[in-house]
Amino acid sequence: MRAYLPGLLLIFLFSAGFAQEAVDIPLVVIEVNGGFPIPDEPKIVAHMKIIDHGPGNLNYASDSGNIYDGNVGIEIRGAYSASLPQKPYGFETRTDAGENLNVPLLGMPEENDWILLANYNDKSFLRNALAGQLFRSMGHYAPRTRHCELIVNNSYDGIYVLTEKIKRDKNRVDIARLEATENYGDDVTGGYIFKTDYYSSYDSWTSAYPPFDRPDGTVYFVYDYPDPEDITENQKLYLQAYVDSFEETLHGSGYKNPLTGYAAYIDVNSFLDYFILSEVSRNVDAYKKSRFLFKDKESKGGKIHSGPPWDYDWAWKDIWDCHMFANTDGSGWAYQVNDCDVWPTPPVYMTRLLQDEHFANKLKLRYETYRNSFLSTESIIAYIDSVTIYLNEAQKRHYTRWDILGENVGAPEVGYIPTTFNSEMGKFKNWIETRLNWLDSNMPGDADGPLGLSGQKEITFRIFPNPASDLVYIESDQLISRIEILQMSGIRVLLGQDETAYSLGVDVSALPPGLYLVQIFLEGGERASMKLVIN
Repeated sequence: MRAYLPGLLLIFLFSAGFAQEAVDIPLVVIEVNGGFPIPDEPKIVAHMKIIDHGPGNLNYASDSGNIYDGNVGIEIRGAYSASLPQKPYGFETRTDAGENLNVPLLGMPEENDWILLANYNDKSFLRNALAGQLFRSMGHYAPRTRHCELIVNNSYDGIYVLTEKIKRDKNRVDIARLEATENYGDDVTGGYIFKTDYYSSYDSWTSAYPPFDRPDGTVYFVYDYPDPEDITENQKLYLQAYVDSFEETLHGSGYKNPLTGYAAYIDVNSFLDYFILSEVSRNVDAYKKSRFLFKDKESKGGKIHSGPPWDYDWAWKDIWDCHMFANTDGSGWAYQVNDCDVWPTPPVYMTRLLQDEHFANKLKLRYETYRNSFLSTESIIAYIDSVTIYLNEAQKRHYTRWDILGENVGAPEVGYIPTTFNSEMGKFKNWIETRLNWLDSNMPGDADGPLGLSGQKEITFRIFPNPASDLVYIESDQLISRIEILQMSGIRVLLGQDETAYSLGVDVSALPPGLYLVQIFLEGGERASMKLVIN
């Protein structure tokens, strides 16, 4: 096949999947020694080169890799996406000796773990990239992306999205490194990454609380960082106790308290923004799977953050799934996914959080502010149009390789399936405009309503587990200089050692069962108190 453009000659040769071609976007070429297929796992050694001569220049498969030219360990990744004809891959950049090699790729900061997302289930090539673009615009980290074309063992595989893998790193999820030796005090408090996702008994723990909207459900949390094989028992106990205490607080009558309620445990803005992104895209997977959360050390903030976003190829479209996702008028809430019998069972904290008018009001104000900026319909469509132009020639090669325009492949879509790339992008933009119009009329909260504490110095103070029987954690976002545990009569029964710390583990096993008062004295002179139940 040969195509001519004004001032530009592109020559393509397709024969039995083979491609030797000039392309106008970055080109990734992978060769496995012996030409063996890339397995699902484990990673195998291969050679990779990435070629990008910049805008207006052609990249040839025969060129040397000017972005990367070296070894990788590579495997097929994903669950459902791995079953589709165009395979997604995970790879590590490596030295000749097989060690991890941190390198920058296509303008993204250096690291060694990367992913090549396939687009068989996303004919716009944009669903994951757009989600990341919006979440970063909200002020949070989301995996960076670059579109590219891929050749594996001389076979042209179409357009891929090269993206960062979600992991702890100063340029990704920027939380503290947690070593196996860090099991006490502030050390054990972070950093952690965990998620709701497919799970096993080996890599997860069970929540002590069912979802508010699904009382018969069981929620599993999956360890992501540290890896399940690396996380220590003390670290597991701490993370589980923290999440249990947050969920217990959320279920309690005082959950709205701005100092000791849910706001003491979570970064509220990240939960607001994750909700906005998940609802704008009406992502069926936003809460039940690939739903990441992370927590840094107490000395660095210590609260649970929502995100980064991942797995948005089933979003931004109407699909035959739980009833709200099949609506063609832009209606329905993704966070109400527990109305259907979904698996894995998600906790969906939003059901409870939205019962707090201050949270709902902050949500509405934040949403309206974004709608006047990067979340405006015009801004999103301009971004989509710019990528459409960028991929105009590449999409022709892609759909020659994967002749699926007009076919319902991947996520089972509702309604008309476009037969051209331009009509596919038109449908994509129309869906977003319809969805945003519905959200404008239905977003909870009052942007002019009360937002809670304002202009006051907030002291975050947590005690967990509560009730306790042996070890109890006492934490604040300000340095604690002293703690006292008192009987309700005022008699002091335990005095904490005089040291400054953000997190203290206190042995209360010698105290008789009953109700106590814990007082903390902060380095700045403030004090706070909270009740503690000893079993």
